[in-house]
Amino acid sequence: METLVARRRYEEVPHSDTGRAEAFSDGVLAIVITLLVLHLKPPPIASGGLLAQLLNQWPTYLAYVASYLYIAVVWLNHKAAFQRIKAMTRGLHWANLGVLFSTALLPWPTALVSEAVAEGNPPDDRVAVGLYALIGAMLWVSWMIFFHVLFRHPELLEDSVEETFFLGERRRAFAGALLYAAAGLVGVLTIPALALAIFVLLPLFYGITSHGYAQLPVFGRRLPPKQ
Repeated sequence: METLVARRRYEEVPHSDTGRAEAFSDGVLAIVITLLVLHLKPPPIASGGLLAQLLNQWPTYLAYVASYLYIAVVWLNHKAAFQRIKAMTRGLHWANLGVLFSTALLPWPTALVSEAVAEGNPPDDRVAVGLYALIGAMLWVSWMIFFHVLFRHPELLEDSVEETFFLGERRRAFAGALLYAAAGLVGVLTIPALALAIFVLLPLFYGITSHGYAQLPVFGRRLPPKQ
């Protein structure tokens, strides 16, 4: 019965293949990840002081690594999601555009964090780190919406995908939003550099679980890749 309902919904709602959405998304993510390197600028050089100036730019390097890892994780999660999607609807296109919108904002707080921490002004450091955490949390909220659409419309999924899979992904995205918000509070209330370290560590976990918790050996078998 559920299969017949899903099939009827699939036939009634206008849909398209995933090719254009994947190609457009890959292009946007490639541009965003390239923009990050523009913030790695040569320091002002005094005679014999190049090494010291380069070492003083460590906040810039840490912010770059955090954002690069975050965008890499977005790409991994995006790829894993689309391996399970067989068709797109207008609502899913908008949800995907929401993920790309929030991802495209990342170079901005990255630049602010780099410059603020390098200047050594604690109040500015806290504001910049708080903004970075806000954008990071917003990105996971956009993932929540994307996964929610897929959970509510199982007719858009490949036949091998369990209907509850994206319910788990929605919860994983919710946890990500909370963790980035918590990291921001740590940076605003205590040490901004500690928040930066957390920003580097969080994408590592979400990269490992990009195919869902079931991909981890302790949780279950791996889903066969989309043909």
